[in-house]
Amino acid sequence: MSEVTALLRLASDEPAAARELFELIYQDLRGLAEARMRGERVDHTLQATALVHEAFVRLVGVEADHFNDRKHFFRVAAEAMRRILIDHARARLADKRGGGAQGFTLGAEDGMIECDPSRLIELDDAMRALAGEDERAAAIAELRYFGGVGLELIAETLGVSERTVKRDLRFARARLSELLGDR
Repeated sequence: MSEVTALLRLASDEPAAARELFELIYQDLRGLAEARMRGERVDHTLQATALVHEAFVRLVGVEADHFNDRKHFFRVAAEAMRRILIDHARARLADKRGGGAQGFTLGAEDGMIECDPSRLIELDDAMRALAGEDERAAAIAELRYFGGVGLELIAETLGVSERTVKRDLRFARARLSELLGDR
């Protein structure tokens, strides 16, 4: 069992283990957050550091045996960051509705999504629909677009070939574009 996996099992009950875990994985989480924030607007009020801290707080509160290993933890971390950004967009829209919504850009090369915050909720709905149709394609899209995870690591995390990841990512990109009306 890796040190991260061992600390994950202790973190929800022992504050010292949670601190040690945070120090050990901070740079990796920070990389995920920075990759995700590159797809956000320049004047976004949430910064990568805040995203890391919020995601970590949410993750440590999860049952310790929820995480199988380090890879599983980072997959859940990418999902948590997605949820935080969606919640942030919803809160922002509660203050300011509509107006000037733009389309989406699903980055083929860098694996990021760029869109107007008002459309993040639509994207979340499209991701849920995709998950209902093809759970693996949705997981791959989430890791790539919301976590900025490389194709090789996605393949390793999900236990499939890189070729399968590329094929499912092409499908996910096309299906998301279709679901979103590709405005």
